[in-house]
Amino acid sequence: MTRQLSFCRLCMGHCGVVVTTDDAGRLVDIRGDHHDPQTMGYACFKGMKSTEAHNSPDRILQPLKRQPDGSFNPIPTEQALDEIAAAMAAIIERDGAEAVAGYKGGGAFFTSSSVTMMNELLAAIGSPKAFSSVTIDQSSKAVALGRIGIWPGGRDPFNRGDVCLLVGANPLVTISTNNFDNRNPLKRLKDARARGMKLIVIDPRRTETARFADVLLQPLPGEDVAVLAGLIHIILAQGWEDRAFCDQHADDLEALRRAVAPFDPDHVAARADVPVDTLHEAARVFAHDASRGAASSATGPDMAPFPNLAEHLIEALNVICGRFVRAGETVPNPGAIKARYPRAAQVVPAPRWWEQGYKSRIGDYGLIDGELPTGILADEILQPGEGRVRCLIVHGGNPASAVPDQHKIVRALESLELLVTVEPTMTTTAQLSDYILPPTLQYERADLPLFLYEELVTPEAYTRFTPAVASPPAGSDVRDDHYYFWSLARRLGVTLNYWEQALDMTTAPDTEALLAIAARHAAVPFEKIRTAERGLYIEEQQVLAPTPADNSHRFALMPDDVARELAQAYGAAQEPGRPYRMAVRRHRDTLNSACRDLPSIRQRISSNRAYLNSRDMRREGLANGDPVSIRSDHGVIAARAELDPDLRPGVVSITHGFGQLPGEGEYDEVGSNTNLLISTDRNLASINAMPRMSAIPVSLEKPEP
Repeated sequence: MTRQLSFCRLCMGHCGVVVTTDDAGRLVDIRGDHHDPQTMGYACFKGMKSTEAHNSPDRILQPLKRQPDGSFNPIPTEQALDEIAAAMAAIIERDGAEAVAGYKGGGAFFTSSSVTMMNELLAAIGSPKAFSSVTIDQSSKAVALGRIGIWPGGRDPFNRGDVCLLVGANPLVTISTNNFDNRNPLKRLKDARARGMKLIVIDPRRTETARFADVLLQPLPGEDVAVLAGLIHIILAQGWEDRAFCDQHADDLEALRRAVAPFDPDHVAARADVPVDTLHEAARVFAHDASRGAASSATGPDMAPFPNLAEHLIEALNVICGRFVRAGETVPNPGAIKARYPRAAQVVPAPRWWEQGYKSRIGDYGLIDGELPTGILADEILQPGEGRVRCLIVHGGNPASAVPDQHKIVRALESLELLVTVEPTMTTTAQLSDYILPPTLQYERADLPLFLYEELVTPEAYTRFTPAVASPPAGSDVRDDHYYFWSLARRLGVTLNYWEQALDMTTAPDTEALLAIAARHAAVPFEKIRTAERGLYIEEQQVLAPTPADNSHRFALMPDDVARELAQAYGAAQEPGRPYRMAVRRHRDTLNSACRDLPSIRQRISSNRAYLNSRDMRREGLANGDPVSIRSDHGVIAARAELDPDLRPGVVSITHGFGQLPGEGEYDEVGSNTNLLISTDRNLASINAMPRMSAIPVSLEKPEP
């Protein structure tokens, strides 16, 4: 047996681990590394069960090609790439480059050597049609910054704050919340509470994180906008704003005051069904009792109605209270891998990226961080006309399960001329594919942390390298993901750029060489990162420079489009005929649609239960385990009821990421896909086409005996 150090890349936790392999390099055991300076021994259950994924008999170990009868046969890698490239070239020749698109999921984001490869391949052939899971997750955060402006120093970090306000976030389970410390999150939260930090949580459920809250607001799902506007209303009415910061850096404060005037505490309390006193207490603790510490969120408000507006109000809350790093203070994690740049205490004016450049033929949507919104992906495939997508490459994602309106997205994927999936297991998307290209798994490849969002991974300038510490199974034909994209580019006769550096298109790049390119602007040489056994902290800090004397840039607190959305939100009402609101949730042992088929995970959770408050269980005459149907205006799914004493009344809470293709699998074996309840033909948000994925009006039905 050989033991080596590495780190997990299932999520943003990036837990340090000790990996044990046998003499053949087969992964045998994973344990948390108690000497890891970041996570100090913490590692979640699903992360420690990655041995099952590496050694699974269901793992795809050779490229597969779909046969006329729908079955799959192995095919040599180079032959598969020849055939894929030839089919792509024919589609481009006939329909143009826009007929080729790509979708990137979590498996791609956590593979640093290839995280940008799909986007670079599309750029090389001239297609703007890059999609990813980001735009059906939390792209509203980018929209909010694009409309209000950007502070280069960032918000007050979690580890310096007197207070932390979380909206629709449960980082002790998801380990992915912005402005929280994801490194052994329970310990970090307890340490923060011990030094006096107050925690405010806004969530329909008393989550694992909310159990530590000093103030807990449990509104009806979908009322985040009302609650946030109500908090701003109280703060401005009481004069608790940071007047000096606003005078220097914010526009439209009075317009904001007028816009939130209708959201008085009594209106918000009645609408969101929260106590007036608790609303006042949350405003007081955040804005009056504390002077530092920011508000942030996760998927809760971003999957509900008016997601861009909710995120704008969160940012406005931070602006009016001045919750940003100030001149002379150190910038939290200014970059360990990514290049650093000069930062000063001034606003970068609202860039509104989506208003310039390419616009989609569907809904005239612009690009957000270089990508089109995934809410229109199915229509890009299904709607005829110039630019219709005929080829889709899926990298480490599962759109057949992840994209809302499952019937529609499956119909779209089935209509493609060419669907290629880079994937190690037979996901619902892989089942529909023409070719499946199997990648190495995380401990079989060299890697860096998720440096695209390194400031979210750790609040300090820290990074690390891991070599490959395990070997692929004997007889397998798997490749590091980047090889597939490089090979397709070479066959298509285009040059692939990687972090603005043109790759040699005659010799396939080495994984470590690619990581060295990605880290070429790092604060320390790549070789130093590569040889630091447990990673390293960058000693050189960055101090936020003073506000320039000629600075005139300011935050846009209430631009016209935000004001219109706020007025619309005030007038919006719950749809009649559906007494409950469905809120999606995560389970500790799964990660979206990943991990749930591992044997040890299936022993713990084989299906997604419909959680209800005890009052609603009695109202519906339900007991734990009783079958029930959840019905929306768009669809219906099967479930089993389960009591959740921490859930407020009027809510059905169910985990997303379960189920198979529509009509396949028994509920008790695979669960149900919540995306069957969601439409992408209506209720799309402006700017980012974000579907309404939570706070969905539903009713419950007991099956006939």
